[in-house]
Parts: sequence; structure tokens; C-alpha cells
Amino acid sequence: MKYFIGIDLGTSSCKGILTDKAGNILRTSSYEYDICYPQDGWTEQNPEDFLAAAKKILAELSSGLENDVCGLSFGGQMHGLVILDENDEVIRPCILWNDGRTEKQTAYLNEVIGKEKLSALTGNIAFAGFTAPKILWVKENEPENFAKIRKIMLPKDYLAYKLTGVFSTDYSDASGMLLLDVEHKCWSKEMCDICSVSEEMLPKLYESYEVTGALLPEYGMPNCVVTAGAGDNAAAAVGTGTLREGRCNISLGTSGTIFIAQNAFSVDEKNALHSFAHSNGKWHLMGCILSAASARKWWLEDILVSDDYAADEAGVASAEDSNIIFLPYLSGERSPHNDVNARGAFIGLAANTTRAQMSRAVMEGVAFALRDCLEVAKAGGVAPTESTLCGGGAKSKIWRQIIADALGIPVKILKTEQGPSFGGAILAMVGAGEYASVEEAADAILETAETVYPTEEGKARMNAKYEVFKKLYPALKAVM
Repeated sequence: MKYFIGIDLGTSSCKGILTDKAGNILRTSSYEYDICYPQDGWTEQNPEDFLAAAKKILAELSSGLENDVCGLSFGGQMHGLVILDENDEVIRPCILWNDGRTEKQTAYLNEVIGKEKLSALTGNIAFAGFTAPKILWVKENEPENFAKIRKIMLPKDYLAYKLTGVFSTDYSDASGMLLLDVEHKCWSKEMCDICSVSEEMLPKLYESYEVTGALLPEYGMPNCVVTAGAGDNAAAAVGTGTLREGRCNISLGTSGTIFIAQNAFSVDEKNALHSFAHSNGKWHLMGCILSAASARKWWLEDILVSDDYAADEAGVASAEDSNIIFLPYLSGERSPHNDVNARGAFIGLAANTTRAQMSRAVMEGVAFALRDCLEVAKAGGVAPTESTLCGGGAKSKIWRQIIADALGIPVKILKTEQGPSFGGAILAMVGAGEYASVEEAADAILETAETVYPTEEGKARMNAKYEVFKKLYPALKAVM
């Protein structure tokens, strides 16, 4: 029997799965690690924690099967800045994707270098979470650390480097650095010059399914090849079969994304969506909202001081409809507003407002933020007729229906939903030669468990609320 491992290097934990060729999940493992908040709006992690968690996971997943593990790949949190010195030692903690410290550097790139030039060079404009603004921040604020840099990499690529000794990345993850010419799939020399880094500091580029090397002997899996892997959303898209033209996947994780596969590279008129490479060798459009399942977690655990999600959901199910609207901009917002200063808000509260109504408003607000991104795609002529739905938030039946009603399209739930780790396992299968392509593997493995259809009543109610929602950010921007 041949086995394959998929690793999901997430924001709060590292998860791993062991599968067979048919995609049956035989073992799982997960380890959490800390997030540090040095200042308000800053988020960092120790890259060595990534490796420590992955080592434990690999040992647990492969125990007794070491000679039969044939492939390993990754999905990983995007945009994080990991920098190493000449001795391959970590210089400073990784600055994460949701870190908001780079407002000045993002403004410099967009306003001085110019959005038009950035888009021409990379296919994208600068967002605070992207890697290039972080590099500029280190240069301006930690010059002693900047001078030590010999290698620049993304979180999953640090993990791959330590596991294989190969300095690599893939096109999908590299797309979010603002250093890659996404259309032509090469590092942009001009962007490197703008950020005062050399191409030698950047990893070699691969397609996500291409073999980069093998596990180092110390990990005890002599027959295991390793492929480059993918950014978490591109890996999740593999795991949901979002691979062919026009296919759509919505993820309700810590952040939320709407991911639309494309055969050809394209850019929307205002660069409100990301134009990135896909893990199957093609491209995709992606809208990313910074607070999705994390918004519900904040509301329930931090504000209501409860961890009883089932009871909260039961309350939402019985709640009377209300006019309350929630803006989910708890960590600023990326798509489509690109505003690190955006903030959350409840609108329409009254003396008879109930907890359940507010809980429902949080779910609806996330759905409306995703619809904002969908509307940008539709304005550019890309209009998905259905979507898969994944991520921790997708476990909520009520939230599934809210998403379907708010976006006005059916959403599909797959029988196996393990997000980026499952996509990583599929990429590993392709790299090991079990399938000829990512599409062939997904077609053979993935099955739909449930389709949630929008109701006419639900669509009408959500459309009316969305008309109000889309006016609120412009109205409140000045006071945020």
C-alpha cells in the first residue's frame, strides 16, 4: 500500500493527514502554536514552532509505515515573511498575513511607485498583508536585521526547506509576495530592486505539483518525494476540485476567501481582487476578507464568553428576522476595500435586539463581505453559477444556508473536507506519479455530500440587506 501526507501550516496550528491513493483519510494529527501580538495590529509567530509541530505530525502519521509513505506536500498560510541569515538561522519572528503594521509601506508602493506600475509588474497592487511591504518595513525599521538577510521565504517554504534542504516555493504562494510577475511566472527584477533585495535571496520557483526533492534521511521515510505545495487557498481549491474555468470555492476559515479558477491570466479593473497563479499550472481570481470564522469566534468566545457553538446556532435558527447589519472588519479589510483602518460595527441595534439576532448578523456580515468580492468578479464578466464551501465555518448548517442565500448560488459540501491538507495530499499523489494531473486526481477522489440551494425568500431578504450593507463602509470610512 502507498500512502501520502498532506500538511496544512495554518495560522493557529499545523495539521496533517495520511491518505491512500483513493483519498481515504487514515490518520490525522494536529499541533497548535502561539501567535504573538507585540503591538496593536501586529501579529508574529516563531518559524521554529512550525518545524517542531511538523516533526511531531510526521512521526505520528508515518509510524510503522515509514517505507510506504511515497509523497508529501503542503498548503500554507500565505504572505508571511520568514528571513534567514548566512547560517540559515531565523533572523526575527515571522510577520504574518494579517499583520497591519505596513500601512506606510503599502501607501508608498501604491501611491509613489503607483498602482498602475505595480499591476503591470505583478498583476496586483499592494495590500498590507503582502510580503513586499513587510520587507520594506524591516528595511526601514530594523536595518540591522535587513542587512543580515540571505534567504527570504514564506512560512510553508521554511518548513519545506528544513525538511528537504531545498530552497523552493510555488507560483501560487509566491503570487502573494508582490515580487512575482504572475502572468509570466518569474521573479520581477524591478520589484526586487524596489524592495532592495536580490533574486538570489528568493527561492527557486516550481509548479505546486512538481517534485522539489525528498525528505532528509533523518525523517526516516526513504521513498517519500516532496512537491512544492501551494498557498492555503490554492491547496484548498485542489481539495475541493476548484480547478477548471469558472469553478468557485468559498472558504470560511480564520479569514474568508472566494476563489475562482481561470484558464488564462486576468486582472479586474481596480485590482480589488488578487490575480494569482493556481496550483494546477493555471491562474485564479481571489477575494480575501480578513475576518470570517474568526469574527464568529470573537463574538461568541471573547464577547459572549461562551464556547457553546451548538446552543448559539440553535438560537440563531429560532431568531426573528431583524434589520441589524454587522461589518466584519475586525482586523481591517483586504478585498475589495484594501483598508487597514477599516473596523467592525453593528448597525441597527434597538432596545429589543436579542443576542441571537446579533449572532445571526455576524454570520450575515461575513457573507455580505464575500458577496462584495463576488460582485467585483461579476462586474468583470466572471459569474460563477455555484460554489463549493469549505473551512471550519462550513460546518455550520445555518451559515451554509446564509451563504447560499446571500450570494444567490448553490453551495456544495464535499464528503471529505480537510481544506489545504487534503489538497496537499492530492498534490503529493500527482508528484509521486499516481495521477497524471491535478484535475485527474480530483475527479477520481472528490465526491459531493450535500448541495445547499438558496431559497427565494432567503435571497430576497439577503438582497435587501446587502443593499444597505454595501453603503455602510463608504459612509463610515471617514470615522474609522
